[in-house]
Amino acid sequence: MNSKIIISSLLSFFAYFLVQVFVLKNLVAFDMAFCFLYVFYVLLLPIEVKTIPLILIAFFLGFLVDLFYDTLGMHTASLIAMAFVRNSWIQTLIPTGGYDENVQPSILNMGLGWYLSYTFPLIFLHHFLFLVLGSAVRGGKVWNPRM
Repeated sequence: MNSKIIISSLLSFFAYFLVQVFVLKNLVAFDMAFCFLYVFYVLLLPIEVKTIPLILIAFFLGFLVDLFYDTLGMHTASLIAMAFVRNSWIQTLIPTGGYDENVQPSILNMGLGWYLSYTFPLIFLHHFLFLVLGSAVRGGKVWNPRM
């Protein structure tokens, strides 16, 4: 990775974090539907990012979101689990020609079918773990950030 990609990644890290914390935290529909845009930062990192750096990035992003949401590590744990599974899931979806170098997994680069089969299971895993952890923390009640 060259310095341009690293600087771009750092800027987008802070952009996703700031939008999540200062805009989307208060955007709740019917006290039940929440928007977690920060998940896409981990999903849109280049395919070549190894598992350990990916987990560290997920930890820092999840930890920062947890600080502002007051959620006791729920965002961190679910994002780390998603980051841990991400590279193995990408390996199961390898196209016949393989991947180009430094390609970002997006609809434009990979196609709609591949992108949906890449993102939906990982987002489902993140949200499922988040809601299960939230239910366990709140004693069986569904987590609500306004409570």
